Amino acid sequence: MLKEELNVIKQGIINEVEGYEFYMMASKEAKDSEAKKSLEILAKEERKHSEYLRELFDKIKDEEKDSFELAFLADPPSPKIFKWENKQFNKNSISVSIFGTAVNLEKASVDFYEKAKKKTEIEEAKKLFDLLIKWEKVHLEQFEKAYDQSMKDWWNEQNFAPF
Repeated sequence: MLKEELNVIKQGIINEVEGYEFYMMASKEAKDSEAKKSLEILAKEERKHSEYLRELFDKIKDEEKDSFELAFLADPPSPKIFKWENKQFNKNSISVSIFGTAVNLEKASVDFYEKAKKKTEIEEAKKLFDLLIKWEKVHLEQFEKAYDQSMKDWWNEQNFAPF
């Protein structure tokens, strides 16, 4: 595997670790136990993704084609689906901040992997990047819905409704 693709995987590991830390921090701001638990589960999911990427990196770092293809035989952890729209935080402004940051994190990850996919000529790497894009898009769609609802709640709180 090319050095550039390995660097993408290393950056992917860092992105997942950052996501883990962010979601753990956000869980401390949760108003209800369900929101807290969901964020903690999401954080653990990010950690599983980083572990998957680390294992994959270790298997393919020596650029052996057979190792790379065998690495794809293991099923990666799939993203869990949450309904974030009804999760409560201590303030609506915190909710907007948390979901807004989450949207930005997930968008940045999607963009990162899409650029990496365009640059590589290795088919197995393209498959990997497609998988990673799919993971991030699942979270992105969830957080966009929650962000939209949080913004509506915040605007209502600020007496800007119905505008």
